[in-house]
Amino acid sequence: MAKRIDAADLPPVVGTLYPSPYDVPCRARERSKLGDAAGLTQFGVNLLRLPPGAWSSQRHWHTHSDEFVYVLSGEVVLATNAGEETLRAGDAAGFVAGDEDGHHLMNRSDTDALVLEIGTRVDGDAATYPDIDLLMPADARPAVYTRRDGTPYADIRRRGPDDD
Repeated sequence: MAKRIDAADLPPVVGTLYPSPYDVPCRARERSKLGDAAGLTQFGVNLLRLPPGAWSSQRHWHTHSDEFVYVLSGEVVLATNAGEETLRAGDAAGFVAGDEDGHHLMNRSDTDALVLEIGTRVDGDAATYPDIDLLMPADARPAVYTRRDGTPYADIRRRGPDDD
């Protein structure tokens, strides 16, 4: 059986499950799930395409999962507690589980950016979104988001660039 994965053959997952209004900057993002296509279970690998203006996510940090990004083409702005810095093709960044320094990527350029995302898959992982009233409780698969007080958001569904 061949092991080769052609990312162009994988259907991209477009948009986000974030509740409104937090979904808006992430609706145009596209992820091709390379790790799933390979049958990987211990870590995920995504090919992320960020069109101009799109964000990878809302700024967040994970309790138990490490994350790593490597910019393949284009440029993105990495926002953390320390501020913003530009990552270009060949640049990478890593985010250690439990470090409360929230992060996300934003494409402020006028061309697409391609980013390889790698993250561990760990039981008990949760995510905190420090800038907004949003949490992803532990082991929420698929993602089920709540407010900080634990109240669930009512309308969790994938929204893409053409949704209202």
